[in-house]
Amino acid sequence: MTFIIHRGASEIGGSCVEVNTSATRIIIDIGTPLMPLEENENILPGIPSLFDCANDKKTALLISHAHQDHYGLISHVNKTIPIYLGEASHKLIELTATFTGKEKFITNPHYIENNKSFIFGDIEITPYLMDHGAFDAYAFLVCGEGKSLLYTGDFRGHGRKWKHFYKFLHIAPKNINWLLMEGTSLSRSRQRFLTETQLEKQFVQTYKETNGINLVYLSGQNIDRLVTIFRSCKRSRKTFVIDFYIATVLTELAALGHNVPYPSSGYLNIRVFFPNLLKQKMEKLNRKDLIEQFIDYEITPEQINQNAKNIVMTVRPSMDHEIKRIKNLSGGKLIYSMWEGYKDQPGTERFISHLVKRGITITTIHTSGHADFFTLQKLLDTVKPAEVVPIHTTESDNYKEIFPNSTIKQVFDGEIAG
Repeated sequence: MTFIIHRGASEIGGSCVEVNTSATRIIIDIGTPLMPLEENENILPGIPSLFDCANDKKTALLISHAHQDHYGLISHVNKTIPIYLGEASHKLIELTATFTGKEKFITNPHYIENNKSFIFGDIEITPYLMDHGAFDAYAFLVCGEGKSLLYTGDFRGHGRKWKHFYKFLHIAPKNINWLLMEGTSLSRSRQRFLTETQLEKQFVQTYKETNGINLVYLSGQNIDRLVTIFRSCKRSRKTFVIDFYIATVLTELAALGHNVPYPSSGYLNIRVFFPNLLKQKMEKLNRKDLIEQFIDYEITPEQINQNAKNIVMTVRPSMDHEIKRIKNLSGGKLIYSMWEGYKDQPGTERFISHLVKRGITITTIHTSGHADFFTLQKLLDTVKPAEVVPIHTTESDNYKEIFPNSTIKQVFDGEIAG
């Protein structure tokens, strides 16, 4: 059994790994690159049979989780190829397609479950549910021709699903040949990352110190953070205002049996806001149903104005027009709850600048969706792989120095290893 890292050996994002036996090909992730492409560089990985019908061997695609840098090129994949992923991940990918007006890419999903192995061709695959900033994220153990490879995907041990990581450590495979381990956070200072529980306390304290509305800028699919904010609102007796996109995400996950808060009689402190641009887009796409399902929980700009001090509201730059309808922002706060690098994007810069001019102060409450050094080391101490292969990191050249007690096998994009 051999493997090829098509993208991600020395960068964060665009992840794509190919595992081969003599009869079977497994592709793990097919993400959109986050780094700018060089001139004439092909965005698609060099796996022709993944995109046309001329498969030279039995081929399947595994998707670890619903972040674009792990599935973003899936629309190019030959639709006859089976795609294995979590059911919630599939739902999140579909919702992204729905709200952006794109076609649904996955026509033949096969749902995976935690620690339930399955066979494809002559390869055995075991998914492991992990803690990550994305909901329903998996690591994969791939075994074939007497060799074994563990792909961590993106993971951490300090989120609301931290127990998944520690349960994984109890059942983690031993004596594997290769551990493809993400190192997204290794370029940062070596310190323990804050937990979501610690963030919850920070949100509560921030509400106490704010004399106006609290706005929160976060990813609409960061379920852990949404739960953290909901819990902080409940503790502070605040009304949690989400737009109908986030409301749809939470409602769909709840319908799949996941324990998440969503607009309903069981969560009376949640109200739903209807941004005009988003409403108009859904109406053009003939998806008024996505609007109408939350009418009973609607909150208007006028109602927000009347009760601003008791409101915690999720926002993003595309809601700038609606926020202008909130008359008095002076004394309020924008809680930035995303990676700091996104602040440099032009739309985000303008959005924050406009809020500051209207009297909003900015504070950051955030923690990484990825493992810190100590969590990575704990994984290495447990699994003890024969070789550690850097992936999803800018620090691949430094793994030998960072993890001196492990054998590091640095592989370059496109190189056949095994």
